[in-house]
Amino acid sequence: MVVADAHLGQAAPAVEAAFHAFLAAIPDLGDALLINGDLFDFWFEYGRVIPRRHFATVARLHDVCRRGIPVTLVGGNHDRWGGEFLTKDLGIAFYAGEAELNVAGRPTFAAHGDGLTEQHWAAKVMHRVTRHPLTIRLFRSLHPDLGFWIADKLSGRLADNTRDRAVLDRAARAQVQYAKDFLARRPDLELVILGHTHRPALEQFPDGRAYLNPGAWLDGYRYAVVTRDRIEMRSFEPHSS
Repeated sequence: MVVADAHLGQAAPAVEAAFHAFLAAIPDLGDALLINGDLFDFWFEYGRVIPRRHFATVARLHDVCRRGIPVTLVGGNHDRWGGEFLTKDLGIAFYAGEAELNVAGRPTFAAHGDGLTEQHWAAKVMHRVTRHPLTIRLFRSLHPDLGFWIADKLSGRLADNTRDRAVLDRAARAQVQYAKDFLARRPDLELVILGHTHRPALEQFPDGRAYLNPGAWLDGYRYAVVTRDRIEMRSFEPHSS
């Protein structure tokens, strides 16, 4: 299963509750979970501090891992600053940026998508600034209460720096072309998975390879199921789980 863009911490409480129900239902929905960025609206891992607001979610993710279900998290522009808490304490396979993975037997390139097809100059600048090692070191020197307060104030800018739907639509179209070009350069891969635009997309190419964006969890509890033979776009129904 593939899910992205839940933005827990800023999304409505119902979005978080539905995601928790989704995690509880995983044994019946699939046997592995890929979270392709922006699970949290903000996540930053200090040496001795974790975000209190996400305790319920990380506890449930830990339970999923303890049940023997592999969980992989590819960081997005809101939550790529993870570390040993995710990998050692929770048991999640964590990648701060893009990753090459085996998804249901398909060699896959997975990335959240920020910085790849941005259509707005401010988003390009924010992408570079927030990934810069100096920015990360400076942020780590702040008291966590101050750091998370700043992150809350900048949440919109950390996203797309725009609410213009036309800009996001152009970015979604650019992602399809990016996937086509990437697969043309990498004949060893079968699948490209992106997120970030909150636009669900599934492109099946004539050679059997594919591009997938599962859409945003916060928009109707969207996710995707990938098997060796097919890819399906789905919406989770919390009350039926």
